Amino acid sequence: MTAYHLRLRAYGMDVRSQVTGLRSRRTLGAVMLAMGVVGAALTYGASSGVLAQGRVPHVVFVTGDDEYRSEITMPMIAAILEKHYGMRTSVAISRPIPQTKTNIEGLEALETADLMVMFTRFRALPDEQLARITKYVDAGKPVVGLRTSTHAFLYPEGSPHVALNDGFGRDVFGQKWITHHGNKSSTSVTVNEAQAGHPILRGVTPFPARSWLYHVLPLNGPATILLEGDSINSQQTARAEQYPPHQPVAWTRGHNGTRVFFTTLGHPADFSQESMRRLVVNGILWALGKDVPQGGANATPVSPYVAPESFDLSKVPKGD
Repeated sequence: MTAYHLRLRAYGMDVRSQVTGLRSRRTLGAVMLAMGVVGAALTYGASSGVLAQGRVPHVVFVTGDDEYRSEITMPMIAAILEKHYGMRTSVAISRPIPQTKTNIEGLEALETADLMVMFTRFRALPDEQLARITKYVDAGKPVVGLRTSTHAFLYPEGSPHVALNDGFGRDVFGQKWITHHGNKSSTSVTVNEAQAGHPILRGVTPFPARSWLYHVLPLNGPATILLEGDSINSQQTARAEQYPPHQPVAWTRGHNGTRVFFTTLGHPADFSQESMRRLVVNGILWALGKDVPQGGANATPVSPYVAPESFDLSKVPKGD
């Protein structure tokens, strides 16, 4: 095992990561219907994610967010995929942790990936590492994204990649970073009844999320809204008309002819909720074109999950 390899055993992984504005729900529904994004589920890439019979899919998690501990939560999800669904997984990790914006170890695993699960925030990766991500996306392979991946990159002015700061999240996941309802707030998550029969929602019930609500409307292009969120104790009350406290929090869309699933949830405490873990695992199965069990995916952690503290970025040193 080289210096670039590591074993992620904390959550039962015995695999080497390769270094490899609206005032009510009814109003939201009316607006989304007008935009053509709430009715019958969109169809796109119906066969693009379907794997050959008997083939073991390779799922690569790209992490590095500094705040929501994706380097812990995503290996936990990876272990679930391995134990319960026999998948092969790799986890690429930003090092040193936290606040290392310019390095993610393990991105070469994307060369053989069938699915990329992305949970990054404000990266400014070197060209070689960035190229591995953009090559994967440009190949028309499925993508799952979480929370801060709306603002996956933050390149400085003058960089040839500065357009990715807004463009990547907007084009791939359906929205860029706009604002949120404040980190003292939380979110009440509910099912969009118009999509209650969607495979990703199997076994997913309303739940309280520690994630503070992201403002995402209007989404960029057609999407199928699966879950909606209401901000609890919003810190945007003075600007409620501009930033309504009811927003989509999970949706599917198409990009480059393939399947994309995205959720703005992802606080480490969210993953203590079975419905949150199941949402992500269901979304991964769906993106791969695999059947989602009628009762929803088995989302039981391989080892007991204790939500870590999120980083207070004002109190931690920046990595090299």
